[in-house]
Amino acid sequence: MKAIRLHAPGGVDNLVVEEIATPTPAAGEALVRVHAAGITRGELDWPVDRLPAIPSYELSGTVVALGEGAVGVAPGQAVCALTDFDRDGVAAEYAAVPAERLALKPSRLNDAESAALPLAALSAMQGLFDHGRLQAGQRVLVLGAAGGVGMFAVQLASLRGAYVIASTSAENVDAVRALGAHEVVDSKAVDFPAVEPVHLVFDTAGGDRLARSVSLLEQGGRLVSVAEEPPRDLCAERGVEGMHFVVEPNRVQLGELTGLADQGLLRVLVGATYPLADARKAFERSLARGGRGKVVLMVVGGDGRTGEGAASAGAMGH
Repeated sequence: MKAIRLHAPGGVDNLVVEEIATPTPAAGEALVRVHAAGITRGELDWPVDRLPAIPSYELSGTVVALGEGAVGVAPGQAVCALTDFDRDGVAAEYAAVPAERLALKPSRLNDAESAALPLAALSAMQGLFDHGRLQAGQRVLVLGAAGGVGMFAVQLASLRGAYVIASTSAENVDAVRALGAHEVVDSKAVDFPAVEPVHLVFDTAGGDRLARSVSLLEQGGRLVSVAEEPPRDLCAERGVEGMHFVVEPNRVQLGELTGLADQGLLRVLVGATYPLADARKAFERSLARGGRGKVVLMVVGGDGRTGEGAASAGAMGH
């Protein structure tokens, strides 16, 4: 099969398209024919201790075979997943994935949208509700609301009945309002004028905005970041809880998210798609500042053909 592999640390120049053996699913695994693979900014820095390594940890595809004892999916089913970060990724024509990681693909979304959903949407769900303990009627400030994780955070918080304040740049105000934000503030402002205290700050951007947001938390509030460690000293002074977390694969939660997508309640933004052969260009695009939406590799089409089309701009999903 064709696969993308990172052969040495140092970034996109060390990515190679090559022919390697198609994996055989081990016990508890499913062999998935990958249709699309989502790319995460900075992920080429993750597997430096196990090179050469296949990148990308989000997929949309079709189950073609099961290893011994694999349950929950069947050959022929369309699936999506966030896979484990400590093993090879899915930027390949086939991937062996623990069956417990696979959820049914949303029927309302295409393969690119389905591959763009798992990591960002799970990050938002876990940050808001598992770590942030956000409840209906509470106020949440989302930093980086137009980014991949932030866009899901706005939608999920709004769906749960929270009052959502979104921080984003001026050009993204309308897009963020359309996702359900009740207020939108300029991310470039020196402070957050006229914003009343909030129960939770959910940070997806890091930097000075993260530090400035501590002053908006009511005593006993929470600051949760997927970007970096919060300023512990400022949190202690304010009497608030601060934490940084890394998203974890979770099939049950992913099933909840795909269900929302199938109901038309969760929208997905794909920024651009690239064929597998253009993986270097795709990763370069993912590293560029200012882009909106997920970068996705189109690997094998639903008709079995390897994707060879030019990069294309995506649109907001259903």
